[in-house]
This record gives sequence, structure tokens and C-alpha cells, in this order.
Amino acid sequence: MSRTRFRLGLGATALLAASALLPAPAHAAEAVTDYAITVDPGARGAAIDDTMYGVFFEDINRAADGGLYAELVQNRSFEYSTADNSSYTPLTAWTPDGTAEVVDDDGRLNERNRNYLSLGAGSSVTNSGYNTGIRVEKGKRYDFSVWARAESGTTLTVTLKDTAGTLANARQVAAKGGWRKYTATFTATRTGNRGRLAVATTAPTALDMVSLFPRETYKNQPNGLRKDLAEKIEALDPGFLRFPGGCLVNTGSMEDYSEDSGWQRKRSYQWKDTIGPVEERATNANFWGYNQSYGLGYYEYFRFAEDIGAMPLPVVPALVTGCGQNRAVDDEALLKRHIQDTLDLIEFANGPATSKWGKVRAGMGHSKPFGLTHIGVGNEENLPKEFFARFQQFRAAIEAKYPDITVVSNSGPDDSGTTFDTAWQLGREGEVDMVDEHYYNSPQWFLQNNDRYDSYDREGPKVFLGEYASQGNAWKNALSEAAYMTGLERNADVVKLASYAPLLANEDYVQWRPDLIWFNNRASWNSANYEVQKLFMNNTGDRVVPSKATGTPDVSGPITGAVGLSTWATSAAYDDVRVTSVDGSTLLTDDFSGDASQWTHTGAGAWTVQDGQYVQTDAAAENTMVTAGDPAWKDYDLHVKATKKSGKEGFLIAFGVKDTGNYYWWNLGGWNNTQSAVEQAVDGGKSTMLTKAGSIETGRAYDIDIKVRGRQVTLYLDGQEWGGFTDDKPAEPFRQIVTEDARTGELIVKVVNAQDRAARTAVDLGGADVASRARVTTLAADQDAVNTETDTPVTPVSSTFSGVASEFTYTFPANSVTFLRIRQR
Repeated sequence: MSRTRFRLGLGATALLAASALLPAPAHAAEAVTDYAITVDPGARGAAIDDTMYGVFFEDINRAADGGLYAELVQNRSFEYSTADNSSYTPLTAWTPDGTAEVVDDDGRLNERNRNYLSLGAGSSVTNSGYNTGIRVEKGKRYDFSVWARAESGTTLTVTLKDTAGTLANARQVAAKGGWRKYTATFTATRTGNRGRLAVATTAPTALDMVSLFPRETYKNQPNGLRKDLAEKIEALDPGFLRFPGGCLVNTGSMEDYSEDSGWQRKRSYQWKDTIGPVEERATNANFWGYNQSYGLGYYEYFRFAEDIGAMPLPVVPALVTGCGQNRAVDDEALLKRHIQDTLDLIEFANGPATSKWGKVRAGMGHSKPFGLTHIGVGNEENLPKEFFARFQQFRAAIEAKYPDITVVSNSGPDDSGTTFDTAWQLGREGEVDMVDEHYYNSPQWFLQNNDRYDSYDREGPKVFLGEYASQGNAWKNALSEAAYMTGLERNADVVKLASYAPLLANEDYVQWRPDLIWFNNRASWNSANYEVQKLFMNNTGDRVVPSKATGTPDVSGPITGAVGLSTWATSAAYDDVRVTSVDGSTLLTDDFSGDASQWTHTGAGAWTVQDGQYVQTDAAAENTMVTAGDPAWKDYDLHVKATKKSGKEGFLIAFGVKDTGNYYWWNLGGWNNTQSAVEQAVDGGKSTMLTKAGSIETGRAYDIDIKVRGRQVTLYLDGQEWGGFTDDKPAEPFRQIVTEDARTGELIVKVVNAQDRAARTAVDLGGADVASRARVTTLAADQDAVNTETDTPVTPVSSTFSGVASEFTYTFPANSVTFLRIRQR
């Protein structure tokens, strides 16, 4: 699979007149900054693997059921439960008319499919699908199926309608005897987004697995994928597909779905639950608050990876829960079972059709092995020592039987901190092959940390950046990610795999933002972030050509801002607030002996003065900020006395407050009172400056002091220095990387200009003999632009530039990502 295809439609017929496409000269009134890029084509940079960029699929935001999995019926097997969501019943998404009861008894379809619907004579049930309803398009075919048991016989009438009338001609199915699968096909007579599927019976009957699939799935496969979503993922040209999670993997019970375990409904994602006939697959609660049917299971993931030319990279539970659960399972027999399950998974993927699990794969329709080479064990565990002890047992068993498999460890849920450092230390000492890093930070963090991997040990474990995003779907977020990706490519000898996350979001069922691809039941659209990912993934190149660029003049000054008090799911009392300038003068003092008129309430919660203290009384409210002072303050000392009254966490003491989205705060007793950190908010997105384990006691008064000097901050708790940091990394908006396409011989000059000024750039190709014309792709928009279903301001524009030489000048637009493909002669 080539990673260097230029797949943005820049064929000869698309090339515009060169004279019309030269960068416009900068007028005197336009804001322009001058830069220089120097390339050394004779030097050799890092080789870039074909698998450098990939995608991570997790069933979050209804990414599977109601998303990529093409099934149009919601709750098709009547398995929804309060275990999935407190609002659910077995008839969620169904409306009965007459006598209808969901039954769990020995008359069920099979023991793993526990529930079925008992429908009385003359009764019916109607399914509402997802979003506004079942979407059908005129002239297209839809395949209906149902498992039914009708001992005395019945006629099932199946209809597809909306409030305006019939969407397809009704179908009648004669059913008689024990459980059996019945099918019918609809052809839509008109297009609708609000369809309802109804099944009526003339006599008592039992129903299960009521299903409606579009005939036209991705590659027309049975039990297939929604075509538009799958094709958008394919268009990225991903080098790998990581699946199935995420928090689905390392949360919940590690037991199986059986009578012995009590048919547990909140389990970790276990691959054997998800293969075989769909009517025999287990059901499970989804960590993100809904049900997962497992219609989209491991076989379908492997098949999809193969179809899009991506390396499959499954992740299995390590028996240490994360994502806030933080529990190590201490059961040797259960651990051994999961290790054996992992070995069986490798056999399922790679074994011959004559092997036990290879035979299962072949029976599902794929006799040829899938070619698994990498497997992840665990996901974001916050107990690194407990995790690594179990990881080593998994790795030893895998390497003993399958020595060619790369076993991937991980470094927890953050880009730094105690868990991160411990996990990496254990990984280095244990000589692991690869460590999976995850982080979600502000755009400023991504602009500041382009050099993150420059200092990583070239002889140590390689990096799999399995999840990252800049906390938003605006163009400014995508710009910062593009700038960061130039650093990933520059360090391709260390960063071997990278994937943005999450991949998919159904706009009516969102648990996490940002997301790469958005959709509803009728349409899908690319985020600005998607366009950046696609541009990089379709134009990666095979090796880095060393280059350097001048930087943007440093305009950063001292940390300035007012001060603030806040809480998160906690009631707390504050007193004796003092802000003193470096010259000893008092900027603010408040002992709350009177009112709180110096403070402005900008957040949630309820504040009141009680007994000479300023108290936030709502123990459920989040981000209850009140602020005081001048946004121009600098070089000051802040003192606060704080007492936790009740709730889940501790205190939030803010400084450098410019407005509601831009500030620093010392988060004491955060993360369910397990750790403390200093976080910086920039335009609402937060980054962690430093973190330590620790908790806050209820009823105890704490003395909190923060000293701000220039861009250096020192923090004191009860008179003892707690920590400090210097926030002096420039958020460099101008970044570049140059790579070479081995197949075409082209240099690919990639430039990110993440500022409101054009970048007039002198490019020196180091004497390279190049053609005078370059193919250009540009992404440019206002920083706050967001792609939606009806408006896509961030869209690639293809052009040519005819002024290329060994030395030439190009003006990169403000707020842009530009790729120039330059042919070498």
C-alpha cells in the first residue's frame, strides 16, 4: 500500500492557468511576516513508515450502532436495560399497539440472546430507528429479517411508513413453528428521514432480531457498514485501524457473559462476545451510556481494516480498569483466561483455516488470514505498576507462541505526570517495543510542543500516539494539530503510529467533542480536523528531508490577569484573600466581613457570604468561577485560605485570569480527589502544566499561596513549596516539514501558518534541480470556522504554482495549511 498517493484530484485537467495562481503580492496594508525555509536535500532524515498515520475506532457518540454499523433498527433484540442507561427499558425505541411484553425465559432464541418479544394476536410494534427515524431513499432496496416463533402459525405484516404515508409497499410473511429466520425486501417508493418500521401479527407470536439493512452497504457486504461513513474513513488512506477502544476495553467486569457470571451486563469489551452469528452474540452495556449490540464485532473490524488497506491493531483488556474506575483485578485464573483469549484472538486473525479459531474465521466467510502484526494490551490505566505486572504476563505468553507480534503498552491518560513517568520508566526498563500515548490539549499546547519528541531516546521504545486532539472542531484547532503533525513527521524514527480521536460522532448522541467525522441519519460531513488529517495522510512521503525555518518574533510578555475562586462538584469556603504586588503594595484584600461586591460571578453554582467566609454551596455544580481584580495585573502574590465543606473534589484557585476562557488555575484535589494540577485554559481548552498525586480533606483549612513573577509561577500549600513552572514556551504559529515521495521523486513542502498574518517565505531548496511548476493544495479559513452539514468553509483548494526554483518566494495565506508537491529532475 502506497502512503504517498496524491489523492486530492490534482490531475492535469484540474490544473489552472499558472499566471492566475501565483501567490498574490502583499500590499502595504496587509499584515505580513517574513520567514525563511532552508532545505538540505543531500541529508537524510527519518524514514516514514507506510503505517505512520491511521484511525482509531471506538464506539462512542453512537459510532457503531446508529453509526458505522448499517443496521437501521434500534434495540432490534429487545436487550436494552437500565444497566446500559437508567432511562432504558427493553422496549426503548419501540411503540407497542395491543399486547406486547418482553420476556426472559426458556422460550428464548438462544441462551446468549436472553430477551424476546411476546406479541399478542392483532398486536403490533413500531420501531423509531435512530435520530429522527429510519432513513430510506427512493428506489433503493432494504432487507428486512426477523426471527419468529409461532407454534400455531401467523401472518406478519411488515410496513415502512412516516407521518406522510407509505415509504415502501408492505410485505407479508407467513410464520409457523419454532424459531426460524424470515426475510423480505422493501424498495423505497420515496425518500424520507423519519421512517418507522412496524411488525403486526394475526396470531400470538414471539419475535427477536428485528432487522432492516440497506442493501447498499460498504462494498455490498452482509451485516455491513454504512457506505458514506466507511468511504470517508477509506478516503483518509489510513495505515492502521485501532479498535475497539478506548474506555470500552478497560472498564467494567472482566467476567464473561454466562450463567456462571450471572449474565453480567457491564463488562469489558471481550472479542469472543462479538463473533459468530449476530443472533448469538452477547449484548453489553457501553461505557458511554448506551447499549452495544456487537453486530459490529471483531470479524467486521478485521474485514474493514482489510478493505481499506489498513493494518489491524486490536486492543485487549489487561485486567486493570481505567477511565475513572482504577481497579486492579486480582484473580489469577481470570487473568490466565484473558491471556488465553488473547492467544486465541491471534489464532482467529492469523491461524490456518484448519486451526480451532481459524476455522471460526473461515466459517464466517474469510478463509485467508487477516495478517495481524500488532496488538495493544490495556488502555489508559492509572495504576501503572499493577498494569505493567499484568502486561508482562500477556507479553511473555504472546512472544512465546507468536514472537513476530508487536505487543503495545501504554502510558496512561495524560501527556505528563506521575502515571505517565512511571509507565514510561517501566516500559523502558522492561524493553517494551512500543508505548501508546494519549492526550487532549488546547491549541496553544500543540503549538508550544512541536518539539515534544525531539528529545525522546532513539534507542528506547517507539511511540504510538493512539489518541490526540486539540479540544475543538474549529479551524484554529485543526491548524494547531497540523502544526503539531510536522513535529510527528520530523520524529518519524520515534513516532511510528499516530491517530486522531475520536473518529465518529452522531450529532444527536454526543458524549465527547471534538470528533473527526460528524453524521446523522441522513448525511455525514468532514470536520476541519478531518481535512487536515486527510491532507497529511494522503501526502505523507517516505522519508524526511531535513529542513529548518525561521521563527515568529516573540511577543510573549509576563503572565497577566486577575484572580479567581472556583469549585467542581464541591462546596467550599474561602477567606482572607490577599493580592500583593511585588513592591509590597496591596492590590486586593477581602476577609468577607461585609459583602462580596469585589467579586464577579462568571460560572455556575451558588455563592454567598456566611460567617465571614465566601461559600460556594452547590456541591453538584461544576466550574463555579468568581473573579476579582484587574486583567492587567502582573508580578503578584496571591494568598487564600480554603476549607472544603462537602463534595467530590477540592479547590480551584485561579490566577492570570483574562476572561472566562483564558486563565490558569491550581486544581487541588481534582479528578475525584486523587490528584492536584495546574491547568492553563486558552480559549476554553485546557492543558496541564504540572500534576501531583494528592487529596483534600473535608473540614480542614488550607493556606494557599501563589507567587507570579514574569512567566514563572511558584505554588505553596500550608507554607511548604508544592511546585512551580515557567510558562515560557512560544506558541510558534509557523511550522514546516519537507518529505520526499520515493515513487514520484517529488519533494512535499508542508507549511502551517496558524496566525492572522500572511507568511511571505523565502524557500531555499539547497540547490535541488526541480521543475518550475508545483501542485498545491491549500486549506484556509477564519480561525473560528467550523464545518457543518450545510456549510463547509474548510475545504481543500487545488492549484498550481509556476514560480518554483532552487530558491523562490511563496506567500502562505493567513490561517492556512499548504502543501506544495515539487518534482525533482
